[in-house]
Amino acid sequence: MNDPQAPIWDAIGGVSRFAALAVMAELGCADHLAEGPLSTGELAARCGADPSALGRVLRQLASMGVVAVEGPGVYGLTEAGAALRSDVPDSMRPAVRMIAEEGFWYGMGMLPRTVREGRSAFAGRYGPLYGYLRDNPAAGRLFDDYMVARSRPFADAVASRYDFSGVRTLVDVAGGKGHLLAAVLKAHSNVRGVLFDQEAVVPGARELFAAAGLEDRCECVAGDFFASVPSGADAYLLSSVIHNWSDEDAVRILGNVREAMAADGRVLLVELVIPDDDRPHISKDVDMRMLALFGEGLERSTSEYTELLGKAGLRFERQVELPGGASVIEALPV
Repeated sequence: MNDPQAPIWDAIGGVSRFAALAVMAELGCADHLAEGPLSTGELAARCGADPSALGRVLRQLASMGVVAVEGPGVYGLTEAGAALRSDVPDSMRPAVRMIAEEGFWYGMGMLPRTVREGRSAFAGRYGPLYGYLRDNPAAGRLFDDYMVARSRPFADAVASRYDFSGVRTLVDVAGGKGHLLAAVLKAHSNVRGVLFDQEAVVPGARELFAAAGLEDRCECVAGDFFASVPSGADAYLLSSVIHNWSDEDAVRILGNVREAMAADGRVLLVELVIPDDDRPHISKDVDMRMLALFGEGLERSTSEYTELLGKAGLRFERQVELPGGASVIEALPV
């Protein structure tokens, strides 16, 4: 018999389950369990925790399937738990630690106030998100690691699923350290890249391209996309950029791209796209974080992106689905 309260209780329990997962990520439990099972006392000693408190968390984690009971008070790592190891490809540890970061946790907890007042309670306490990350280096490093972890699963998908055969120069606007652009350049020898981001970001991007052997095919340029972007390219990539901004600011950014691009150029937005129906989707989860932390930033549907692009002198051309709920939205000049 269906329980109408079940979805609500599950959501309430989800907070506790995530908190246990945050303990595991923050204390590095998966790294300590990588070589084999440990008793609660052994694990507590290695990660600097209280054995009794850690034992209660491990009991919860075992019910979630991220650790397994190997004997009385002894726990081992499961395949799911191994995703929280620091040394595995696509590690989920940075993502969990970022969502559990003090300021982020505050912002989510204060979402009712944000909705009531129409402005981010996080911003009211800490100021704009990127200023908070700049002024709190530890949080900033966590965020950078989180963005790398978030972009890595679909970087190769963008490079393989979108046809870059006609692209000569690709400008990655606010491309961060350049993981996505590097994946495209590796997969398509015909493409030359321009990584465009703030001055503080550019040195890290240069290091990444040099390490990947791509420094001769990619120029790194510092600037402000509210002022201008590098001109003359035939393709402009904006990955997880437009969702950070209100419609007004997004149109300013896209308008600068439209002004800079070649006559036959194209714009590629890589974003989570909200479906037009009521089915669960990761974009709706992320949109709650956008509301809590950015206030004006938001995830959008295909129709909303189409309208936004139109205001910037661009027209929606097509949408290429990617893993993990993301899409490439291609737009052309009007």
